[in-house]
Amino acid sequence: MARFNMETKQLLISELLKKLDGDKTLEMIKTSLDTDTKKAIYLIHRLRKRGYVKTKKLSNNKRLYNISVENKLGGVSYVDMINSISPMKIWGVDDYKIYGRKPSVEETLIYAIKTKDIRTILASLALYKKINNWPLLYRLSKKQGLQRQVGALYDVARTIMKTRKMTKRFRNLSLPKKSDKFQYIRDKFKSDNFQAIEEKWKVYIPLNIADLEDYNDWNRKTK
Repeated sequence: MARFNMETKQLLISELLKKLDGDKTLEMIKTSLDTDTKKAIYLIHRLRKRGYVKTKKLSNNKRLYNISVENKLGGVSYVDMINSISPMKIWGVDDYKIYGRKPSVEETLIYAIKTKDIRTILASLALYKKINNWPLLYRLSKKQGLQRQVGALYDVARTIMKTRKMTKRFRNLSLPKKSDKFQYIRDKFKSDNFQAIEEKWKVYIPLNIADLEDYNDWNRKTK
């Protein structure tokens, strides 16, 4: 009888995971399961106890529940890395879990730039406070052709926060030549405020000073 009950519970959990897989608000969960608030909260609690749920707080103070079998496996994603460091939390971007190791800050930064997603790039500026392996960052950025983007965003980050110092070798190897053409981080996006940095790196920056306001309180707390 005990084994039957266990198998039945596991079957119910599997059905719940199929219906709720992905990012869900409480209202979405209630709709998916055709249930009330009390029952929905109870089911979230049960799934969380089994390791299937990660919770994010939205800007409107509502909760977003990421429900997935992968959460139980304990993998770490690049988005997890960014959210663990940055005051600006992100969700809803293409991401995948890495198992067996924790991704480095350096490879997480390259991931963020490659997304070309402005919110992700903005949140990733905080990673520059944690960069300590500039040779690795150079190798990774060179492989993707992103040395200048990394350098330009570093200089942007330096305008709003104290960061680890970029090595002379990285800077000298990454700065553009006179014959190099301008590159975009996000196509057709330029800055109204960071033209000097754009000229220096020959990279158009898809950010302005107003975009960085969320970092102000965080900077005061982390000094």
